[in-house]
Amino acid sequence: MDTDVGIEVKNLTRDFGDFRAVDDLSFQVRRGEVFGFLGPNGAGKSTTIHMLNGLLQPTSGSGRVAGLDLAREAKQIKRHIGYMSQRFSLYEDLTVEENLLFFGGIYGLSPARARERSQELLSRMDLSERRRDLTRHLAKGLRQRLALASAIIHEPAILFLDEPTSGVDPVSRRKFWDLIYDMADAGVTTLVTSHYLDEDEFCDKLALLYQGRLIALGTPQELKETLAGEILAIYPDRLHEAFEVVRSLPQVSTVAIFGNRLHVATTNPEQAQVMVREALEARQISIRRLAQVAPTLEDAFIAMISRVRGT
Repeated sequence: MDTDVGIEVKNLTRDFGDFRAVDDLSFQVRRGEVFGFLGPNGAGKSTTIHMLNGLLQPTSGSGRVAGLDLAREAKQIKRHIGYMSQRFSLYEDLTVEENLLFFGGIYGLSPARARERSQELLSRMDLSERRRDLTRHLAKGLRQRLALASAIIHEPAILFLDEPTSGVDPVSRRKFWDLIYDMADAGVTTLVTSHYLDEDEFCDKLALLYQGRLIALGTPQELKETLAGEILAIYPDRLHEAFEVVRSLPQVSTVAIFGNRLHVATTNPEQAQVMVREALEARQISIRRLAQVAPTLEDAFIAMISRVRGT
């Protein structure tokens, strides 16, 4: 395995009885890369992470993490990785500092080294003033930083983050991503799942999973460029009724609801604008605004899923 590759999987598959959760997955994550997993619930993202961090054995296929084989060296892999789930597995009856010391011991650090790393991370995560606070009293953004510190106290080469910013305010999310970038600059390989598509723009590379299969792989810009045609943003009065009207038009590739507007993918925006206006006027649905806009990652995501579904 190339020493510049942190994670590599080939034809990775995981079955649960008759259900195939992960289907023939192959990809690489290079050292120091921030690699994002996208996909709807049930796409296989968490199952893949559980295989990569040694919690689940693959049904078939192969993989290496930090140069170690998934099938034969799962226990050794655990010493080289950090894992942070959306549930933030912290001990609420311990203080901030006690949690760090506890996880340092779990990961095999000596008491002296655990104390040293705890001090480093308390400062790095801006938690020094909260070191003696019980964890249960922390706001969610602070708990998130403590969970990250606990996951990296042993200085892992690979970091797995499974929906780490779920329910966290935007300022805390931004600070969290700054910490991820700092670690990537230091050579830490990071695989992260997130349902916030604006966060996925921060990743170096993205993999889109659907029903256990990899359907797209590339940089955020590359994925957006796979979207055929242009995007029209339509702000109609009766949003859901307008959606049903617009989706039936032959000039429309895909249509999706984005807040109070529709995003329409089309290969002929000029003709589509005329047809959209005529169709909505015929149903007496007024349009507050209609404009051509740059495609977003969410537009690309919806278009790719629609193609796979055949809708």
